[in-house]
Amino acid sequence: MKRTVRIGLAQVNSTVGDLSGNSDRVASFVDRAKENDVDILAFPELVITGYPPEDLLLKKGFIDSNIKTVNDLALRIDRPATIVGFVDASRRGIYNAAAVIYKRRVRGIYRKKFLPNYGVFDEKRYFISGEKPRVFRFGNIVFGIAICEDTWFKGPPIATMARMGAGLIFNINASPYHMGKIYDRERIVRSRIRESRVWVAYTNLVGGQDELVFDGQSFVMDRSGNIAASSKAFEEDLLILDIAEENLVKGSSGIEDAYITNIAGPSKYQPKKPVEANPIIRPDPDEEVYQALKLGLHDYVGKNGFKGTVIGLSGGIDSALVATLAVDALGKENVTTVFMPSKYTSRESREDAYELAGNLGIRIIDIPIEDILDGYLKSLKDLFAGIKEDITEENLQARIRGNILMALSNKFGWIVLTTGNKSEMSVGYATLYGDMAGGFAVIKDVPKTIVYEICAWRNKQSPVIPERIITKEPTAELKPDQKDSDSLPPYDHLDQVLKSYVEEDKEPTVRDFPALPAEEIARVLRMVDLSEYKRRQSPPGIKITPKAFGKDRRMPITNKFKPSR
Repeated sequence: MKRTVRIGLAQVNSTVGDLSGNSDRVASFVDRAKENDVDILAFPELVITGYPPEDLLLKKGFIDSNIKTVNDLALRIDRPATIVGFVDASRRGIYNAAAVIYKRRVRGIYRKKFLPNYGVFDEKRYFISGEKPRVFRFGNIVFGIAICEDTWFKGPPIATMARMGAGLIFNINASPYHMGKIYDRERIVRSRIRESRVWVAYTNLVGGQDELVFDGQSFVMDRSGNIAASSKAFEEDLLILDIAEENLVKGSSGIEDAYITNIAGPSKYQPKKPVEANPIIRPDPDEEVYQALKLGLHDYVGKNGFKGTVIGLSGGIDSALVATLAVDALGKENVTTVFMPSKYTSRESREDAYELAGNLGIRIIDIPIEDILDGYLKSLKDLFAGIKEDITEENLQARIRGNILMALSNKFGWIVLTTGNKSEMSVGYATLYGDMAGGFAVIKDVPKTIVYEICAWRNKQSPVIPERIITKEPTAELKPDQKDSDSLPPYDHLDQVLKSYVEEDKEPTVRDFPALPAEEIARVLRMVDLSEYKRRQSPPGIKITPKAFGKDRRMPITNKFKPSR
């Protein structure tokens, strides 16, 4: 019988700052791995602190507590050999690091070499780079450790570890989700494998942390670049895989600048009961986005201790999607909706809002705003005398609704879920302190065209969103016969321009989008630029595209640069 090494990838949902809770979660997965005779187990990047810990890393007490937590955790782990992400420290500074624990001792530490400092990453603000790769001998094999960004670069540290004799690299990650990100990861890992002829065990964090969602989807890739096993998407999982030792044993070239740490010497081989690897399943794009939003919402509400949620239900597609997500993520008992009609609200909107609430089994409260609006207008009558009605009166309606929702939030401890999408946030087609008022912007990074796509996908699972909500022309219903198309280009055209300008940092012209007049494209870009001050005051929301507003895209509000258009 061939000798095998049984590896485990523990895809866990840690919480930033919950050092003891994260440690207990690690210990529980270690116990599961031990019961399944795992030899080497790997946890995600910074699993002890949660990711990203941001300016907690500037607090010495936090760093010291995290190191103590790892040392205390080591006393709880006999076997398997366990790789745990944490923050290490020296006189020079702090490091994004991984500890290898075995037989109740920390046997060695690897410090991350490449520190990402783009998009949502700010690691150079906090960490210093590790200087040397590390490899570890376990029985007859040698393995190396890389941390996230280390794998995105050709050469060291992975190439050095391979030359040292490592046939297996554990790459521990906190890689945030965006659409299609898993295929980028697989492509990068496959490139490293081509260069170094190693197996790579890629373990990723799962769960929501503020605006980020970590999708898990850990995997093991063999020396031919084929996926040998894969974890589930958007949920905790323990991936276990047996690899024949002969596939991992390599010769050593004796590189002097890398350390080799002996963890366990050769022992008598005990055959293990076979385990069945997870089937390799990738969600389709619409399901992937929906599951990311669902997980991000679930963890934001749960980890921050809110009692429930409240949503302004308009009868439109955006609020319908947010309400459906909230029920799927949190349960119908934790979702309250409010219908706030004005004289411009159509009969169809009322019918659709109530039908949706009925389909979802959630409470809907009816609070008309007409009398409140009349009170505002009466108070402002003298000041507004002789001035034609304009967007001011439209925004008053949105702000009344925002005030009502915030009053319910204060009184009952519910978090207000806003319903604006990325297309609206991009061009400022939203009211500050109105429909933008709230605690969490669930679909803030979801373009309108994708809103339609994932609503259609969700209805295929069970038809809860009334069909008319999906097919009718979108409208804010803040003035007679209003339609979004009065103010914006068709969403299928608008979203293409926004993707080019916002996500790809291009300067789109009529040559790129011949279906739109040049002046219309220029108007869209101008709206994006002028709306930066609004977006800075919007609630956090879940990132699902390669470049979301917030940390991903940091444009100045005061900005006189005007590129030629």
